[in-house]
Amino acid sequence: MPLHESDFYTWTRRQAELLRAGQFGELDTANLIGELDSMGARERRELVNRLAVLLAHLLKWRYQPERQGNSWRRTIRIQRIEVADLLGDNPGLKPELAELCVRAYAKARILATDETRFDESTFPSEAPFTLEETLDPAFFPTE
Repeated sequence: MPLHESDFYTWTRRQAELLRAGQFGELDTANLIGELDSMGARERRELVNRLAVLLAHLLKWRYQPERQGNSWRRTIRIQRIEVADLLGDNPGLKPELAELCVRAYAKARILATDETRFDESTFPSEAPFTLEETLDPAFFPTE
């Protein structure tokens, strides 16, 4: 069984050693390329998931005003910070942000539906908040 499959940690350490030593011919290039691609995809998924949680809480904030509280406010604030951190660490994701927000909103509707037990049709099919509003630390939606 290849080291990449049997001991991923040791494989990563070995690849790093080879890179530092300039021994490029010894690299496991096929698996290294696959892992690098996966790392980028993982950052995109993390951003979409953070946006989905943020958008779901903004929906709940708007559609369940009687349940607004510190927990939801904290979740909204933390998700905004996490999104900003992800974008700061990965500025290459910024050009994709609008598209990723659309994907995130589809998930957010499902989350909000499950958590509120409202019919999915309660929530608009497209995000009712602009990207700027979604990321604005001062924005909390009202009716």
